[in-house]
Amino acid sequence: MTTGSHRTTTHPFGRRTLTPPLSLKGRGSLLAAAIVLSAATAPLLAQQGQGSEVEMTRHNLTASGPGPIKTTFAGESCIFCHTPHAANPVAPLWNREDPGTFYLTYESSTLVADVGQPTGSSRLCLSCHDGTIALGQVYNSKNISGGSIYISSADRGYIGTDLRDDHPISFTYDSSLAVRKGEMRDPATLPSTLPLDHNQQMQCTTCHDPHDDSLGDFLRMSNLESNLCRTCHQLSDYPLSAHATSTAPLSSATSEQWDNLLATSVRSAGCESCHRPHAAGGMQRLLRHEAEEDNCLNCHDGGVADKNLLAAFNKISTHPVNLSTGLHDPTEDPQTMAKHVECADCHDPHRTGSGPAASAPLVRPAMYGVSGLSSTGVKMDQAVNEFQVCYKCHSVRNFAQPVVNRVLGDNNISNEFSPSNASYHPVETQGRSTDVPSLLQDYNTTSVIYCTDCHGSDDATGPQGPHGSQYDPLLVANYDTRDNIGESPQAFALCYQCHSRASILADESFKGHRKHIVEYKTACATCHDPHGVQSNSNLINFDSQVVTPLAGVGGPTFTDTGFRSGSCTLSCHGKPHNNLAYP
Repeated sequence: MTTGSHRTTTHPFGRRTLTPPLSLKGRGSLLAAAIVLSAATAPLLAQQGQGSEVEMTRHNLTASGPGPIKTTFAGESCIFCHTPHAANPVAPLWNREDPGTFYLTYESSTLVADVGQPTGSSRLCLSCHDGTIALGQVYNSKNISGGSIYISSADRGYIGTDLRDDHPISFTYDSSLAVRKGEMRDPATLPSTLPLDHNQQMQCTTCHDPHDDSLGDFLRMSNLESNLCRTCHQLSDYPLSAHATSTAPLSSATSEQWDNLLATSVRSAGCESCHRPHAAGGMQRLLRHEAEEDNCLNCHDGGVADKNLLAAFNKISTHPVNLSTGLHDPTEDPQTMAKHVECADCHDPHRTGSGPAASAPLVRPAMYGVSGLSSTGVKMDQAVNEFQVCYKCHSVRNFAQPVVNRVLGDNNISNEFSPSNASYHPVETQGRSTDVPSLLQDYNTTSVIYCTDCHGSDDATGPQGPHGSQYDPLLVANYDTRDNIGESPQAFALCYQCHSRASILADESFKGHRKHIVEYKTACATCHDPHGVQSNSNLINFDSQVVTPLAGVGGPTFTDTGFRSGSCTLSCHGKPHNNLAYP
C-alpha cells in the first residue's frame, strides 16, 4: 500500500493527458512479480510488506506492520478484520462495519454477467479499500480505538466507490454464464486455488488471498503470462497470437511507464500489456488507456514493437485513429455505427498473427479474427477475406469521399468490385478480361489482389498496411488524378506497379494511350475508375470535372464495339468526340 504522486502521460497525438493515481487502483495489478517465498527471500519480503503470514504483509495495520499505512495500535493484527466475540453477523467473526455505500459498478456493452452491488467478502474488503471507513473503526469497539487513518486516493490500496474501472465482482459465475459469454472456462473445472464464494459468485477473494502476499498484491496465483486471467478467460486463438508469444522487452517502451507491472516482456505481461484489472483508463473492457489507439501505440510507437506506427499515423493520408474516442464497440453494426476508425476495427489483438500465411483475397494473419461485412451487406463475426474488413466502412455506408467525381457515380465500394460488373479490378475474384497485355510478369489475368496492394504504406521498409502514406488516398505509390500534369513514371507510379509503362506507351492494349496521356496530358483517372464499373468494360468511367457532355448530342458515353475497340461521345479538353471510334 505504498503512496505515490500522480503521473501525467501525454497522448501520443498530443490531444489529451491521462492522470491515473498511483494506488492499488492506479498501480496495484493482477500481475506483480511471481516470487515464490523461500527461507532465503522471506526477510526481504517482510521488509517489502509481502509474505505468507499476515504479520509480514501490508495487512498488518498495527504500529509494527511493514507497510506504509498503519495505525498506532500495538495489539494483534487480526483485530482489524476479525473479532472472537460480538462479531458482525454479515460473516463469521467479522470485525468491520458494512460501509453501506452505493457503488458505481462495472458496465460494458460486452458484459454478459449480472453485476449488482458488491456482496459478501467483496463488500467487506471495500470497508477499508473504498476509503470511507477508518482502518481502526471496527465493529466491536472494545477491540481497538477508532482512529482516523483512512486509505486515500494517493494510496496503493485505494479502490474508491466507483468500480466501473475495476474487474467486475459479486456476479454469479456458473455454467450458463460461461456458455452465454463464450471463451470462458466452465466454473466447475476451476482450480481450488481460485474459489468462488458459497453463492458461486466471483469476489475479490477469488483472485486475492488477504492473508498471503507471497506472490505480491495478495494474488492467489502468479499472473505471469496471464496465467491467472487465462484460468477463467480462455481465448481460443490467443496462445498462438503475436502478443502471447512476443519476447519484445517492455523496458524499451518510450511512451508507457508500465507503472503496475514487473513483467519484462510482452509475453510475460500478457493481458496486462493492454488491460488493467483496477484503475483502467478505458472503463469498458478495462483498457489501460481511454483513447483506444493509446493501448496499441504504447508499444507500436517504435519502442517495444519493431515498427513505428505512430510515425505512419502522422503522415498526410491516414486512417485517422486519433479523431475519435469511445465510438468503436465490438458489438457495433456497420449498417448503423457512427463514423470512426480504430486499430481494433482492422486488428483483433487477441488473435492477430495467429492465422496461417494467406494469399488474396483471404485475410492475412495480422487481420485474423476481425469482423467484416459481406458483399451483400451481411455482418460477419469473422471476416474470411480482407475486402470484407474494408467493406465495414467503405461499402453500404462509405465514410470516405470520392477522390474523383465520376460520370457514373457509386460510392459503394462493394458495388464497384462486384463480379457481376462489366469490369472491375480483381479484388473479390479474378477479372473478366483475358486480354491484358500490359500486366507485368508477376501478374496474369487470373490474379487476385488485395485492397492493401494499392492502399497502404508508401515506405516499403516501414510498417505495412493502410496506416499512413504521403500519397492520398492512403496509397502505396503516387497516383496523380489531376488534368494536364503530363505522363511520367512518378505521376502514375501506382498503375505502373502492375502495368508495364513500356506496354502502355507502345499502345499495345489501346491505340490511343500515348496520345491521351503524353500528348494531351490526360491522367489515367480521367478515363478509368480503378475499382470497377457496372456497365462499361475496360474500367471506363469518366472524370466529370474533365469530361463533359457533347453539346447538342449528349453523353459522356463509351461504347464497347469489340476486341480492343470502342467509341466515345463527349467533350474533353474542348475537343468534341461524336461517336468517335477507336482504333
